[in-house]
Amino acid sequence: MRFLFLALAILAATEAHRVYDHPSLPRQRNLKVADEEKTTEFWMNKAQHILAHKLQNLNELNTRKAKNVILFMGDGMSVHTITAVRNFMGDSSKQVSFEKFPYTGLSRTYAVDKRTPDSANTATAYLNGVKGNYGTIGVNAQVREGDCFKGNDTSTHTESIAKWAQDAGKWAGLVTTARVTHASPAGVYAHTAFREWEYDAAVTYDGCSPDINVDIARQLVEWPVGKELRVVLGGGRQNFRDQSVNDEEGSPGYRSDKRDLIREWLDTKAKENKTAHYVWSKKGLEMLDLDKSEYLLGLFSPSHCPYHGELERKHLQDADPSLSTMTEAAIKMLSKSENGYFLFVEGALIDMAHHESQAHMALEDTAEFARAVELARNMTSEEDTLIVVTSDHSHTMTINGYPNRDANIFKLAPEMADDGLPYNVLSYANGPGYANTFSSTEGRRNLALDNYMDPEYRFMATTPMEYETHGADDVGVFASGPYAHYFTGNYEQSNIPALMAHIADIGPFADDKL
Repeated sequence: MRFLFLALAILAATEAHRVYDHPSLPRQRNLKVADEEKTTEFWMNKAQHILAHKLQNLNELNTRKAKNVILFMGDGMSVHTITAVRNFMGDSSKQVSFEKFPYTGLSRTYAVDKRTPDSANTATAYLNGVKGNYGTIGVNAQVREGDCFKGNDTSTHTESIAKWAQDAGKWAGLVTTARVTHASPAGVYAHTAFREWEYDAAVTYDGCSPDINVDIARQLVEWPVGKELRVVLGGGRQNFRDQSVNDEEGSPGYRSDKRDLIREWLDTKAKENKTAHYVWSKKGLEMLDLDKSEYLLGLFSPSHCPYHGELERKHLQDADPSLSTMTEAAIKMLSKSENGYFLFVEGALIDMAHHESQAHMALEDTAEFARAVELARNMTSEEDTLIVVTSDHSHTMTINGYPNRDANIFKLAPEMADDGLPYNVLSYANGPGYANTFSSTEGRRNLALDNYMDPEYRFMATTPMEYETHGADDVGVFASGPYAHYFTGNYEQSNIPALMAHIADIGPFADDKL
């Protein structure tokens, strides 16, 4: 029987490998360990190179003021995620683009009322410099989640670094693969007691007045910071149009107030004699002459944009633009500002894939996020542009077992568990992957029989939950450009905008305010 079991396991693993070899599925680059790594000299020389680089950075600190600030935020991009994507992209010894930045730190992500945060209160921290309660955006911790009354009290509202940039005469913009009204991008411009209030009907559903508790989409179009954003690119058309109206791709809106906020945005800009353009497709963005546009609104999907891996596998030439494509357009747009700019870029779908226990998808989107960072660094100068890369919170995915270094990270660990069954190298503490891990009648399932190389496969989880949760551990911060050395050490997440603002000499942390 044991021989039969092993034979079945090997057969299942072989079949899974055959599926993986299909050209439409994600590939992990093959690794060939160099013979030189087996020598002492290789590692000594590598250390010497790193030391020389550190000494050079120490002797050549960039102490210029930053004209431009770009904040890249990989939603849910834990340290484990970065390590895993290194393996996915090639090898444990290789670095993704932002890991090559000269300065690295750690930020503490907790909310005022919860140890494990969400994307709303963390956005308030890394964009507004204030820690708030779970589920709230752009308000201090006097506001509890869903408090219709206190959330409308302007004395509780916090200001974002985008506003500080605008007040200093700089341009500001945002890019996201989520809805532009989602928790993270909303931190740039919104103030709300509940992150779910993205459109008016959601406010009404929770027993509040949409006239008093203005929804996030309206805040983007009507309120001072939102309406002056020079570039807004992402998803979320459904939150800007009424339920009776279908969008360009046939999807109905979610609003119940009969308003078309996209049309209103265009009309307002026209009345102000400002050149503004709205695009809803990759083709529309590529055809647009950015030199002839003062404001750009791009909403490429009814809800969130597709996963990057989905776009690659389906070869959708006219589909949603990638994060890199949107980032490139945003930098070209904002670079027209003589006084500089602030740009927020979110790789949102890393988080969403983790919530589904879909490690394939999470790593593919992290790899695309790293490409967008590299593109931005190539388009800008370290002399005058500060680039900070971080995450809002972690996730419960971990890398375990003792796989060989050249093993595909999506495969099973080489050794069996104590119950005689295999397990995934990547696994989650909780989440929907539990269904792939345990059977109510047979106990732990034989994962060798699973198609764990399927990009939509849900990796094993210990605790059953509909959605995997965030983690509470610290997240990395990577910095390049003027005063990037300020971002070393371990600090509160809310310190990040304070440091960026001081380096750019804007807002309450400008030189003349200290």
